[in-house]
Amino acid sequence: MKISDVVAFMGHQVHVCRYREAGTLLDWMGRDLRGKRVLDVAGGDGYWAGRARRRGADAVSIDLARGKMVYGRTLAHAPALIECDALRLPFADGSFDAVLSVCAIEHFDDGGRSLDEMARVLKPGGEIFMSADVLSRADAWPKLRDAHKAKYHVQHTYTHDSLSKLMDERGLDLVGHSYQFRTAATERLYLSLSTYGGKVGFNAAAPLTPLVALADRAAPNERGSIVLVRARKRAPGA
Repeated sequence: MKISDVVAFMGHQVHVCRYREAGTLLDWMGRDLRGKRVLDVAGGDGYWAGRARRRGADAVSIDLARGKMVYGRTLAHAPALIECDALRLPFADGSFDAVLSVCAIEHFDDGGRSLDEMARVLKPGGEIFMSADVLSRADAWPKLRDAHKAKYHVQHTYTHDSLSKLMDERGLDLVGHSYQFRTAATERLYLSLSTYGGKVGFNAAAPLTPLVALADRAAPNERGSIVLVRARKRAPGA
């Protein structure tokens, strides 16, 4: 294994939330992706699109962070990496069987516009697998909330209901959702790590992942720090 793959593994998988978040979206997508064309929107270095490629997909990752993509090209299972704007995707209508987007929509000034593009390039019957910041209880900790939003340029937050409405307007039907960091204690942990710990803190807290997952399973699937959604594009005229 190359050093770049080790570093990417540590950054993406040894992490208190990212592995469970993106891993769940990929599990929803399926273990066998042979014959599928997958687009990762705002995929950074393309690591998660690379996981889809390992499952057989023809995978493409887009982003505007050129440095991350240059690094991503050194990974063993690098997808096709294209520098472009998520609000103006350079692909024909119906080009992809699945679209992946890991906690990206909250950073866009116009989340609806990004969904316009994702829906446009998706084939009828294809699915979007997406996560977004919710921060359900963040108003209880305004300093943590404001610091998190400023540090990560969070423009908007979403729930599965608000995403479902946006998706329905674009011909997409919500078929599943799941919240992560569902309890007050784990939400505060998430915000504290993002504010004070950053990437190092999230990685250092990775041993807590099983405890967070256990707390989530015991709590209602109604709110949390992050929401994961799965939506399917309706056939024309449906």
